[in-house]
Amino acid sequence: MIVREAKLLNGTKEQYLAIDDAIRTAQFIRNKALRYWMDNQGTSKADLYALCKDLAKEFPFAKKLNSAARQASAERAWQSISNFYSRCRNIEKKKGYPKFQKHGRSVEYKVSGWKLSEERMNIAFTDGFEIGTLSLYCDKQTREDLFRLKINRVRVVRKADGYYAQFCFDADRKEQGEYTGNVIGLDLGLKYFYKDQSDNALVYPQYLRKSEKRLKKQQRRLSKKFSKNKKPQSNNYHKARKRLGRTHLKIQRQRKDWAIKQARCVVHSNDVIVYEDLKVSNMVKNHHLAKSICDASWYQFTQWLDYYGKIWDKAVVKVAPNYTSTDCSNCGHRGSKSLSTRTHSCPNCKTELCRDTNAAINILKKGMKVLGIEWHNSTFGQKESASQEGKHGEKTASVIDGRPDIASGFL
Repeated sequence: MIVREAKLLNGTKEQYLAIDDAIRTAQFIRNKALRYWMDNQGTSKADLYALCKDLAKEFPFAKKLNSAARQASAERAWQSISNFYSRCRNIEKKKGYPKFQKHGRSVEYKVSGWKLSEERMNIAFTDGFEIGTLSLYCDKQTREDLFRLKINRVRVVRKADGYYAQFCFDADRKEQGEYTGNVIGLDLGLKYFYKDQSDNALVYPQYLRKSEKRLKKQQRRLSKKFSKNKKPQSNNYHKARKRLGRTHLKIQRQRKDWAIKQARCVVHSNDVIVYEDLKVSNMVKNHHLAKSICDASWYQFTQWLDYYGKIWDKAVVKVAPNYTSTDCSNCGHRGSKSLSTRTHSCPNCKTELCRDTNAAINILKKGMKVLGIEWHNSTFGQKESASQEGKHGEKTASVIDGRPDIASGFL
């Protein structure tokens, strides 16, 4: 599935209020479906579909929403329920009981309830909320996909800077990758965003830290506009709230853009990428580092590594970070070091190098072991064995046309 986004423009105040009503109705149906599941044991997905019809008969505002959009809202509730069931089957994971949605921001239509113009410049919503026709502002690639690909769903999303239409296409993105024969192990950190086994480092721009002064100023202004026990709040309060939201949205987009570009460069330049599978949700419990960890956005970066690995058919491996910083990459001696110790000094083989570089080498070794490829670290540089048979007949990794041999079963 491919998702493209276009901004909805040239709408009146009444049209945007109608979109808000549709979003609230979708949230209402999702919460009702979740409550029905809580009260009735053995509820199935078909039962939630039947509930949508009953809600449309009982509540006139629910009938205004397109029938397919009501079903999509019930599907959202069922998705949270099925995720809860899957977590229950996994003993190690937290259960995470489904919760009611308090602030909905989107409504999803299937194949009905909307219609695109012939030139794909406008979209009209035809359900009972009478949203009407809105203009689409998007890039060239999105416009081309609107003409040539089949649209499965249309999702209307409210963000801090306006309303957007997200088009879900029934297609899988596949591209021909360029194989270089390079491998890389990534140690994620805060001083450097990552370091590889060759001591190459990447520094994170720290978008949140740079915008912190502006955020604090806007938050102070917002608190001054807030009046306790007053409903509704003043227009100036909502203006200040939207300004703060736009600043947070800008930071979010900066992080995403940076993560996409860096992940694309890493996957494009290497055939095998190994990174450590960090449990970010556990790491942010350390309140001394929580803000810096969230600002680094490691999880988003690794998600895009996996994404581009699938597109270009590259091997992207995640390994457990256990003992990667304490083990010596040269002799394997396991010592202990505090987080403030930035240099790895092995008492066994007298090796000295950067702590992060040592961890990156260990991460790469772990990943190559998972793939069944032999990797040696000669003078802390990488070296792949190009022979198909070892000295004693053991299988080692082969290299064909500058890249690991996938057909031989090692990758």
